[in-house]
Amino acid sequence: MTAGEATDSHADAAIPRSHKVSDILSALAADERRDRIAIGDLLTALSDRAVGALIFVFAVPNALPMPPGTSAVLGLPLVFLTAQLALGRKPWLPRFISSRSLARKDFAAMMAKVAPWLAKAERMLKPRLGVLARPPVEHAVGLVCFLLALILFLPIPLGNMLPAVAISLVALGVLERDGVWVLLGLGTAVTSVAVVWGVLVALLKSGLFLLEHTLGL
Repeated sequence: MTAGEATDSHADAAIPRSHKVSDILSALAADERRDRIAIGDLLTALSDRAVGALIFVFAVPNALPMPPGTSAVLGLPLVFLTAQLALGRKPWLPRFISSRSLARKDFAAMMAKVAPWLAKAERMLKPRLGVLARPPVEHAVGLVCFLLALILFLPIPLGNMLPAVAISLVALGVLERDGVWVLLGLGTAVTSVAVVWGVLVALLKSGLFLLEHTLGL
């Protein structure tokens, strides 16, 4: 992604007012009047779908094979949005983030991978165990996602995929008020933290081992 201006508002007419996030994203990717897709475009297109939809959009690419540095670009808006979920605020991003953009063809290629899986998930989602997907529990879940977003944003080996999967599951659960998916996401979050912690401990031990041998201790 590179810094760029948001697309003109006249192109927003091509975005359907659909109940499904997959339809909205696919229409955005297929809109040939756009050369680039700005983060602000996503915020505008999904604003009425609540913060859960936006969190999913920025989390799920990190769960897929993506070019190096993707987590650094997508991780920052994810940190902002998960903090807003924890605080119960409406989705908002500062201009220096919302103006960053991606070539439409690259966004379309990403959506070609994401949309089919998202469409399948949308068919399985349904309101249940709603207490887990509504305030005040939703705010506590948002705090967990915020911590995961911080992990994802940091350059930790193996620190991207599992936190991204956990955040994506929770986001979909919050979006559709499906507590079962929130629980799945929280379970994945525990696993991801354990894996990242194991990696950090292994790196620390390896660093100490090399230091001891280098200094002849």
